[in-house]
Amino acid sequence: MNVAPVDEKRRSGWERLPEWLRPLERERSRKETRHLRVPEAAVLIVVGLLLTVATVNDVVLQTRVNHRLSADLLTWRRVTGHYYHNISIEQDLTGHSTRDVLCGNTSPGAPGERFQVCLIITGPVVRGVRAARGGYYLSPYVANLRENRYACFGSAESAQLCGLRNPSGAPDTPLR
Repeated sequence: MNVAPVDEKRRSGWERLPEWLRPLERERSRKETRHLRVPEAAVLIVVGLLLTVATVNDVVLQTRVNHRLSADLLTWRRVTGHYYHNISIEQDLTGHSTRDVLCGNTSPGAPGERFQVCLIITGPVVRGVRAARGGYYLSPYVANLRENRYACFGSAESAQLCGLRNPSGAPDTPLR
């Protein structure tokens, strides 16, 4: 049996690692082990604290977003006078702002099947609602794109978010 070359190959692979990562050839004494436990414990405590802070931060952020979305739904219902549950919400995720666009039907029906009113909602939650700064209308069965929007009002009008004239059968007057 030729065992020596295998052990040499195995050792040569470990030689590339720093000494503190290499497997031990003999068990360390109690004194040596105690000196290693202090830095290991410190590193584990720091990692645990970082994970705790990150988790708390994430939970707080998600709670704020959920509170804001609840206020958005209440705002849309109060402004339009329609108490529908199927309202699409588009959040501004790229700009990291609190600007949300909520779209819902102007008359009962499946989402997107009727003319829709979309509100642009911004700002903080005050007494359970947020400020509707403007909006526009969408025709049935179309995507929420500039060329499909019409009758802009408020901030949507000043930002020129609409690209379509009032289509036939559209609601007569926009929300103001």
